This record gives sequence, C-alpha cells and structure tokens, in this order.
Amino acid sequence: MISLKLQREYYNALVDKRTDYEGVFYVGVKTTGVFCRPSCPARKPKFENCEFFHTAEQALLSSYRPCKRCKPLIHPNSVSEVVKKLVEAVEENPEKRWKDKDFQQLSVDASTARRQFKKRFGMTFVEYARARRMGLAMKEIRSGLKVIDAQHVTGYESASGFRDAFSKIMGSAPASSEHSTVLKTAWIDTKLGPMIGISDEKALYLLEFVDRRGLEREVERLRHKTKSAIIPGTSEPLRSIEKELEAYFNGNLSAFSTPLHMSGSTFQLNVWKELERIPIGETRSYTEIAKHIDHPTAVRAVARANGCNQLAIIIPCHRVIRANGDLAGYAGGLHRKKWLIEHERKVANKKGQVL
Repeated sequence: MISLKLQREYYNALVDKRTDYEGVFYVGVKTTGVFCRPSCPARKPKFENCEFFHTAEQALLSSYRPCKRCKPLIHPNSVSEVVKKLVEAVEENPEKRWKDKDFQQLSVDASTARRQFKKRFGMTFVEYARARRMGLAMKEIRSGLKVIDAQHVTGYESASGFRDAFSKIMGSAPASSEHSTVLKTAWIDTKLGPMIGISDEKALYLLEFVDRRGLEREVERLRHKTKSAIIPGTSEPLRSIEKELEAYFNGNLSAFSTPLHMSGSTFQLNVWKELERIPIGETRSYTEIAKHIDHPTAVRAVARANGCNQLAIIIPCHRVIRANGDLAGYAGGLHRKKWLIEHERKVANKKGQVL
C-alpha cells in the first residue's frame, strides 16, 4: 500500500513529467483504464482518478492496459528502429559522408533521423557520423598516420575543413593529437531511466543517469582530466556493463565484473573501495565508512567523496545513509536511491533463499 504522502509526491512528479522518476512508479488512470510512466506526454488526470503502482506488473494485474503514447512496458527513451538502423550503418562504414540519397536507400527520412538523434544523443545524425569519422582519424593519427593521410581517410578534401571539424569535436588540432586518447560514450537503457557510459577499450570511466545534476560539467571535467576526445561508439567495457545492468535490474546479478578506471585522490579511492565492500542488501552510515578507512573524524569528507563517485550503481554510493537511518543526498534522486536499496534487499533475500 502506497502512503497518501507518497502518492502526492508521485502525482507532482507526474504533472511535472519528471524523467528521474522513471521505473520508480507507474500510474493507472481510472477514467481511461490505461497505465502510464511518469513522463507520459498525455493530458494529466485529476489526483482522485489516479492509482499508483511500484511495478508495471501490479498495474497489469489491476486490469490496466499499457498506454500507447508512453509505452510503459518499454525502457524510457529506448532506441527507435530508425536510430538503430543508422547507427549500424555508420558502424559498417564509419568513413562514409552521408548524402540525401543514402537516407533514401535505407527508406529513412532525413528530418526524422535528425530529430531522433538530437533527442537521444544531443546531436544530429550528421554530427554523430562526423564524430565517428573524427574518432577514426584520431586513431589513425595516434598509430602514426600523417595528418594529411588521416584527412583523406575520413573523406575531407579541404585541410582547413578537416582541422576545423577535428578541433570542434576533439578539442585539439590534429597535429597535436598524437598522444591524446579516445573515450567512447554510449546511451544505456535501464528500468530507472537511461544512463550514459564512457570507456576506453579496456575499462569503464563513467556511468551516470542522463538526468543527473551537473552531468555535463562532470563529462567535461573527465575530458580535460584524461586529455581525451569523447565520441559516440561502443567498446567491450560498454557492451559488458550494458549486459550486467540488464541482469542487475532483473534481479539476477549481485556483483559487477566490468573493468573500472577510477580516477581520484588517495582519500577518494579509499572511500570508493570501502563502498565496494558493502554487501548487496546492506547499508552503511557515513560515520561507519569514515571509521573503516581509519579517518573517524572525516565524515563530511567521506560524504563529499561519495558525491564525487562517477560510477553509479557499480560503486554503490547509494548504500550509504545517515547514522539515524535517513536517506542522504543522491545525485540520481532520493527516490532512485530508495528503489535501489529496496531492490538489492530483494536480490539478497532471493540469493539467501537459493543458498
């Protein structure tokens, strides 16, 4: 039974179309017989006509049918067939420079591609394809290919045009990029809303919910700190974490094995290592964490280090609460933190029953 206070909170999130409540609740509309996700674009019902559920299964069992507009049984902002088709086409031929006839051959409307890529990746399809070509150019330059050869490989006839495009995306001129690194970024759909992952070919650097406060600044700091270009693409760590997250949210995974790259001060690394030691289904207070790392008076510093974690869920900062048992701040939202803690308790209980 959901309390009246929580129902009011959920209703306000529904009215505001809060994407950060995705997966936390579903709303059944008594007057229409459908159930929706929090960010549904449809006209909002009155509070008294709403019935709230924590899972889609509960809504279905209460005889509600899924809304055709927000599709609550599909991951929020999940990839469309148009986006999927074009991403695959780019991967098959990343050097290609796209023209109108290329869209026609794939039976894709160019304006639709532009709109859907802008919504999902924050860039148009042409910008996406160009970024992919630039990533290829960066790889060629780092492997010893001359700038002029990299220019030709990526299809640029003008040297100045190549330099301008390269600098705009990579943040540095091609001649000075021999020692730069390339990080790949990908959108990962989850039950609690989409996440963004960033990795190189060996390890995962960042995993955050896309609506996390200050995410843009966080990504920019990572780019400058690692002196890297961050481009759309995929890698083994990104494929690995996508599979592990799916298993985690389905209740079939209690520990992650994707290789991680953690960059921080010695104190921060000690805090994050301690977070990894918290068993699934359990929580610790900031005070307990401080004692365990032999800095009993550094409770506030522990809280700050907790907030600097760039690997959400994997480094389980959501398992840290206040000494009185209250939930403390979580960049992904306290409602997500509560959901994750309750979800992990269920997973731990199921694991214990199996054993």
